[in-house]
Amino acid sequence: MHSPDTVVADLHCHTLASTHAYSTVTELAAAAAGQGLLAVACTDHGIGIEDSPHLWHFLNMKVLPPRIEGVRVLRGVEANVMDASGRLDMPDEALEIVVASMHEYVMPEVSVEACTAAWLAVAANPRVTIIGHSGAPCYAYDYEAVIPVFGREGKAVEINENTFTARPHYLPNCRRIAALCKKHGVRVVVDSDAHFHEQVGRVSRSLRMLKEM
Repeated sequence: MHSPDTVVADLHCHTLASTHAYSTVTELAAAAAGQGLLAVACTDHGIGIEDSPHLWHFLNMKVLPPRIEGVRVLRGVEANVMDASGRLDMPDEALEIVVASMHEYVMPEVSVEACTAAWLAVAANPRVTIIGHSGAPCYAYDYEAVIPVFGREGKAVEINENTFTARPHYLPNCRRIAALCKKHGVRVVVDSDAHFHEQVGRVSRSLRMLKEM
């Protein structure tokens, strides 16, 4: 039995199909097993970004066995929010996990109002599972208005461990987002955003921040 604060799944991880990541599906699963996780999600970047795998990477994920090294392997994508309409670059193929994220090298910087509209559109998308690392200062949105909608639409809001290393300037907004999730009872998911298998399931800084709050 896992305790309430034990991480049982890592739902945002990249394989070497994303050309800035360095591990295979099997290596991610083995690392997850080593961390005692029940599940790991392979969420390579959607097809609208330069380092994305080809569309057929996602279309062929059905060949993956449901379990590797005893760990449930979830077929997914980190879809890019492409513009203020909330349009995503995800394939039509049915996937088990869809993380929707904004990236500075895909979506142009927009106003708070436009970013708010984009996230509300993403929230209304029934295929989206997780709202990925949404604390970017250049994509600030009306957190008070949008966070409750994420909850009502059944989305989990991600606290991303990689932020502590790669995007520390996001952290004040991440704390604000987490506080509003707590206030409004919105589910939070803690992910590694692993780009190398040794990062899978290692989310100590995210958990520490949440426990402090």
